[in-house]
Amino acid sequence: MNLFNREKIQFYLTDLTTPVGQIVNFVIALLVLLSSAIFVVETYNISPDARTELSILNTCILAIFTGEYLLRLWSAKQKGKYFFSVYSIIDLMAIIPYFIGFVDIRFIRLLRWLRILRLLRFIDKKFLFFSISEDNVIFARILFTLFAIIFVYSGLIYQVEHPINHERFNTFLDAFYFSVVTMTTVGFGDVTPVSEWGRLLTVFMILTGVALIPWQVGDLIKRFLKTSNQVENTCSSCGLAFHDGDALFCKRCGAKLPQVSPQ
Repeated sequence: MNLFNREKIQFYLTDLTTPVGQIVNFVIALLVLLSSAIFVVETYNISPDARTELSILNTCILAIFTGEYLLRLWSAKQKGKYFFSVYSIIDLMAIIPYFIGFVDIRFIRLLRWLRILRLLRFIDKKFLFFSISEDNVIFARILFTLFAIIFVYSGLIYQVEHPINHERFNTFLDAFYFSVVTMTTVGFGDVTPVSEWGRLLTVFMILTGVALIPWQVGDLIKRFLKTSNQVENTCSSCGLAFHDGDALFCKRCGAKLPQVSPQ
């Protein structure tokens, strides 16, 4: 009975096809977004009562994340393999600050911004309640990766610089602006970090902007060009919708494609 329950829990935590699996993963994705939004709102001048309520809500969300992580670890067939997987490490780094938060270790608390990366696992062909094509999955992953990198860097630079340079990094929007102009190598110079950690993060931002962003944008352009050269010709075997205009067989399953009359 325990084995059945364990397999069932593991299935619903990763499934995006059944109603129960969709609801579970939709709630998790919603909590990730809500938790990230709470941190952004907390960077602004809000009332003490609102700040207390947001702190309580965030604690509840982190407790749910902790329970979710323990369930994933408990239900995993190969616990060692799961523990060292990319998604497990992201999940673990997202909840560690919850336990270390009682001690003011700023470096550990910076890891909470990596929580937004948890959303990467939900970008698949069955995107929660919507089915999307393989090309659109790649589009979504590229765009989200770019957003997530900028978002994470913004959170990191804000937490490092705000305590000692709050005039330049007063809110999350200030940090987001700095991250965008730095990673795109525009570098207006109107906002600059003053701490060693802030300068080190800026170096990483520039390197990321020079190396990763052109690569991701290049992949995105390639995908757009590839899609523009394809026609809708749905495979009767696997359901893949788009193929090259002169394709006779499905590129996914190899089945013969229906003949498409020239336009």
